[in-house]
Amino acid sequence: MKRVAVVGGSCSGKTTVARRLADVLGVARIELDALHHDPGWREATAEVMQERVRTALAAAPDGWVVDGNYRAKIGSLVLERADTAVFLDPPLAVALGRALRRTIVRTITREELWNGNREQVRHLFTGNWIPWWVLRTHHHYRREIPERLAPHRLEVVHLRSARQADLWLQSIQATATTSGSSTGSERQKTPPSVET
Repeated sequence: MKRVAVVGGSCSGKTTVARRLADVLGVARIELDALHHDPGWREATAEVMQERVRTALAAAPDGWVVDGNYRAKIGSLVLERADTAVFLDPPLAVALGRALRRTIVRTITREELWNGNREQVRHLFTGNWIPWWVLRTHHHYRREIPERLAPHRLEVVHLRSARQADLWLQSIQATATTSGSSTGSERQKTPPSVET
């Protein structure tokens, strides 16, 4: 397991699991949100996004953990190269609770997300406010992701709770420790913005 796609709906825990898994495996973590969102919340085009993903994967020849979906823009670019997929599938109530907590805290603290972008109160009145997005897309991802994974020759790990994720990560860590794997991964460095 050296090339892992961590997929799931919004607020399913992808970033947390991907960060921990990359540390355990000693490989790069590639956060698709960071590659997609340019300053001012401008979204990369499909062509730019695909090029950024290819560049990030090529820069990690020893392995990677990719965090995110973006099927509409990158298709199966990551899944074709992955050996494992981790599908995070918590109940709607869990994902929605995470979305509300995360969004409120980030709005208050003005935490920078990607490329200078921050959550803002005005996002509450748009369809892209994360809690609304979770409500609209949660059941879609639960149906769509298994269908998307099926054509690929992948080991699929389906985790339905934070407890399952913790136990699985602990089992990976125990295996990595006994095999002598290093844990020297670094936080992803986002490539410079490309004008679209």
